[in-house]
Amino acid sequence: MLPLYWLTVQTVGTAIRSGWRPQVSGLEHVPADGGVVLASNHLSFADQLFLGAVIPRHVAFWGKKEYFTGTGPRGALNRGLMHGLGVIPVNRAGGAASDAAFASAVPVLARGGMVAVFPEGTRSPDGRLYRGRTGVLRLAQSCGVPVVPVGICGTDGVRPRDLLGRRRPRVAISFGPPVDVAGADVRTATDALMASIQRLSGQEYVPRYAEKKKAA
Repeated sequence: MLPLYWLTVQTVGTAIRSGWRPQVSGLEHVPADGGVVLASNHLSFADQLFLGAVIPRHVAFWGKKEYFTGTGPRGALNRGLMHGLGVIPVNRAGGAASDAAFASAVPVLARGGMVAVFPEGTRSPDGRLYRGRTGVLRLAQSCGVPVVPVGICGTDGVRPRDLLGRRRPRVAISFGPPVDVAGADVRTATDALMASIQRLSGQEYVPRYAEKKKAA
């Protein structure tokens, strides 16, 4: 585990586990080693924080490429932080640019690492679960690794100010059994994966792609 990531888990992760006491189930389904893709619903910026706090392995998350290309002292600080946490850069323009981000996750999985992916491609605009994009299945198949479905509840009630402990919404995280996706049709398998996530999260399912939320 990367030193900065370990330090973050010991500090921020401990604060989250002790302060919010998230309800966790099915953690035994997360392999203790070897390459694996976590496929989760996406409700809030806090999803990554809670996942990282409850999983006893390094989890490689995605970060917008701007964090890696900034200039000046702040840009250098962001780059150091992203590299220290093992964040994978992603171009949010979509298309071929996003495919490059998936390609950059391949070495992580090849080394036996864990990568977290949100198949909806964006945060849910209204708390419902939307149709998944096939990139997660294509990534898992290309690396020959299983996919673990994850259902998160309650993080949409967490706000940045809540990290100071002003309020503590109830958060639950459920992990399902690993899914072997070798040889599966990516569209069919992605729909089945989203059905598994829906069972874990209890969300209403919407059979269309979610629109990106506008920045406040």
